[in-house]
Amino acid sequence: MTNMKAMKDFDDLLEKTIRENKAFFDEDAPEGHFERFAQRLNAPRIDPIRRRRKIFLQVAATVAFVLLLGNQLRMYLQQPQPEAAITLGSVAPEYAEAEFYYTSAIDQGMRHWEKLSEDGIISTDEQRMMQEEIADFEETYARLQDELAANPEDERVINAMLELYQTRLAIINLIIEKLEEVKKQKTYNHDESEI
Repeated sequence: MTNMKAMKDFDDLLEKTIRENKAFFDEDAPEGHFERFAQRLNAPRIDPIRRRRKIFLQVAATVAFVLLLGNQLRMYLQQPQPEAAITLGSVAPEYAEAEFYYTSAIDQGMRHWEKLSEDGIISTDEQRMMQEEIADFEETYARLQDELAANPEDERVINAMLELYQTRLAIINLIIEKLEEVKKQKTYNHDESEI
């Protein structure tokens, strides 16, 4: 019953609102409204077949794009990853410690070399010669790495790599010792000249 009463109240309210605003509803449509409406009614409609074809082509293009994107992603993920360079430590764990020692000592020697270079103890010719030596060591090391990759059990290759580390470290240490002596001599001579 309350539902019926609510509907009647709504109808009464709607009728009252329409009567009170009758002047607003009696207004004429804006100028040119009926002509524009007639033009829209007479306008050619898009052929439903063309519309379906357009939708089909859009869906086909989307599917093709997704397939190409998926293919590119698959190709990217399946690219062979560059192999890590083989080292003595990767051949046998007992060589890892020796390799770590030599590489750390060589790095420390090179940092000392750079400090001496910054202090002006090393001439540009000496720096150039050291760069050439480093390049030679790196080239030899790369060849030995290739041989080690081909023959990981070959003791001759392992020993050659260890000897290369030893030689490189010995040469760096020898050069640094000589440069330190030159530095001390220059400092001693400089101190004597001030007296």
